[in-house]
Amino acid sequence: MMQHLVEACCGLPCVREILLIGFYPADDADLAGFVKSASREYGLPVRYLQEYAALGTAGGIHHFRDQIRRGDPEAFLLIHGDVCGHFPLAEMLAFHRSLPKSNLVTVLATEATRQQSLSYGCIVEDKATHQVLHYVEKPSTFVSAVINCGVYLCSPDVFQRTGAALRDRHAREGDSLDALSLEHDVLAPLAAAGRQLHVFQTSRWWSQLKTAGSAIYANRHYLELYRREHPERLAQPGPDGPTILGDVFVHSTASVDPTATLGPNVSVGPGARIGAGVRIRESLVLANATVCDHALVLHSIVGLDSSVGAWSRVEGTPCDPNPDRPFAKMENVPLFNADGRLNPSITVLGCHVSVPAEAIVLNSIVLPHKDLAQSYKNEIIL
Repeated sequence: MMQHLVEACCGLPCVREILLIGFYPADDADLAGFVKSASREYGLPVRYLQEYAALGTAGGIHHFRDQIRRGDPEAFLLIHGDVCGHFPLAEMLAFHRSLPKSNLVTVLATEATRQQSLSYGCIVEDKATHQVLHYVEKPSTFVSAVINCGVYLCSPDVFQRTGAALRDRHAREGDSLDALSLEHDVLAPLAAAGRQLHVFQTSRWWSQLKTAGSAIYANRHYLELYRREHPERLAQPGPDGPTILGDVFVHSTASVDPTATLGPNVSVGPGARIGAGVRIRESLVLANATVCDHALVLHSIVGLDSSVGAWSRVEGTPCDPNPDRPFAKMENVPLFNADGRLNPSITVLGCHVSVPAEAIVLNSIVLPHKDLAQSYKNEIIL
């Protein structure tokens, strides 16, 4: 998912550098490989900056403010790593540039249902000027159906605000940790101050990525985006290839038997092997995974280096937004219901998981490095 965010940023001609900020260890081989390959693929410097502790969004950018301000940028784009969508960044930048110099932050927003809005940052705006009049993060009662998308255009002057918020926090709590919440410590006070926070609304597809089921939903929409803007990336049906239904991505190094049927909304990662007669739908098959002959994979994620035995069935339950409710978003359903039972969701096979032949894995989560010996239904395999 991180690559989609990097690609979206690279779509702006004025972007000069991309910084990834987080608490994840910088010496991780996969992360280092991604940073190197992204920089090479998009022709822009891509760097990862590791926080010394979990500092929060505002704390992280304030800690690395000198790195962000290097080169004297006009503004910087800030995107949370747990969101996905078709971001209107060019239009948002033009809107940001049209605002008064007093504006410090422009927030990308969308609309949610009345009930779902309680799970997001809610925005009350002046419809004429698009100034944010009131901002509340996850309110207990309804405030507004306009919600924060986790995408911001910020003036470098915002660091004066983060610095002041940090000093207030240290004085109030008496510690030296530089943790700071963007929503609570920066956006809400900016809205109260007036004329320093504005909102740009979009009706394009957007979603948070809080659950495993969100990955299946995001995959579907990114494949749809590929069909509209990069059709050459999608697998094409042919007389000598597998049956392709709808939007399907197959990495160039993956091996797919001609008798397999893929789609709609399937992504097959590098080095994956798909056997004869396999049927895959609404699923992700990650790098170096194997789906053996005549297996069925529905609404599932097959992890790195995992294998699904011949004639096995790996199936989950989709957890998409309600199509009958306008502006409905993904529900972040808890793992367990009130009775302590596992809520039906997609099936996830962690990395290096082996599913035996002729087994059924239904609505289950299998942690990495597990060799299953039987069928499972509605379970977490630790």
